[in-house]
Amino acid sequence: MARWIAEWHPDDPAFWERSGRRVARRNLVFSIVAEHLGFTVWTLWSIVATKMGSYEFSTDQLFWLVALPNLIGSVLRVPYTFGPARFGGRNFTVVSAVLLLIPAVLLGVAVNNPATPYWLFLVIAALAGLGGGNFASSMANITYFYPREKQGVALGLNAAGGNVGVSSVQLVMPLVIGSLGLAAAGWFWIPFIVVAGACAFFFMDNLTSAKADPREQFAVAGKAQTWVMSFLYIGTFGSFIGYSTAFPLLSQNLFPDAPYAAVAFVGPLLGSLIRPVGGWLADRHGGAPVTLWNFAAMGGGVLLVWLAGTSGNFWLFFLAFQLLFVTSGVGNGSTYRMIPAIFQAKAVAERGEGEEALLYGKRQASAAIGIISAVGALGGFLINRAFGMSFAASGSPAAAFLTFGLFYASCFALTWWCYMRTVGVNVVASLAHARV
Repeated sequence: MARWIAEWHPDDPAFWERSGRRVARRNLVFSIVAEHLGFTVWTLWSIVATKMGSYEFSTDQLFWLVALPNLIGSVLRVPYTFGPARFGGRNFTVVSAVLLLIPAVLLGVAVNNPATPYWLFLVIAALAGLGGGNFASSMANITYFYPREKQGVALGLNAAGGNVGVSSVQLVMPLVIGSLGLAAAGWFWIPFIVVAGACAFFFMDNLTSAKADPREQFAVAGKAQTWVMSFLYIGTFGSFIGYSTAFPLLSQNLFPDAPYAAVAFVGPLLGSLIRPVGGWLADRHGGAPVTLWNFAAMGGGVLLVWLAGTSGNFWLFFLAFQLLFVTSGVGNGSTYRMIPAIFQAKAVAERGEGEEALLYGKRQASAAIGIISAVGALGGFLINRAFGMSFAASGSPAAAFLTFGLFYASCFALTWWCYMRTVGVNVVASLAHARV
């Protein structure tokens, strides 16, 4: 695997029009394919956990099976972020795709044995977290392929293509399991994983300019903006992945006879498709204002979902939940649009407008994206654990919804304090507020 491009200058308009656009588009397409498969494996257990009626597991135990992939996936996003810079984007995409075969095969084997212990299911669910790491490496890699003014759209498409993998699982898996049995939840994805790895091997490229010293990249961990945006990303992406994976099991407990499995895919699909709209709104109105009012809407959405959950009407509950999916998707787009803009603007302010400064900004943004996406993905774990503990303590999700509402209020306050209150005082706040 030695396919390297030595000369890459996407911010040069002539180079971009001559050959850069075509190469970047090809790499984006197959990056989306691999990332999509990563999300499908990562979120498989959101459906598998609802189909384990033959095992005598408690609701809290089942929520652990749904939560563990989110925890492991979020942790893996940190080393995965530095993979493309260390080994090459193409090379790392091939390896990360092939690794998805491990949790898929193990799942297919384990559910064929009714005596499989709970601890082994926990291990297999944790290994599904390999799919969660793919997002960080994919986004970090694509950052290098596009010029600064086109990164928003490219990253939005890459992220949305991956996020749709959640919807794919929740649309396809109930049909597959109903027709072929629970073991098919693992076996079904194997040929697709093989194809994704092969496509990355034959059609993607490594960039010499993306090579970076991990110590230089990890320096962004010492910047306050990295952690502010990480906290906000828990509220947006963490909510998206948490609600996506929790919805089927939560619905099963609140409305056992409702057709939740048939419509579970709708919310993740809406959240994925509307993500680029969040980026577009941030371009037009500023990332901070869009993010601020989006958190207010998410707080209202939590209240509506809780009220609908106590109504006894599944369809009212389902419709209310869609507001959470839509707002989490908009927030994903608006917060993610802020990240490369903030770090690249700081690089330009420190080093000027030259190509070296732009490349340095991309390296900083790439590393920040990985750390922020890792911390943000923890929201998927925390949401599922909150539901599990709430049911274990009271038999109701009320305490979890109260916690989510309070968290969105804190995100609203932090956004205002860091990016609205100080507009015009410093370049970061001005950039986050302005159209970027």
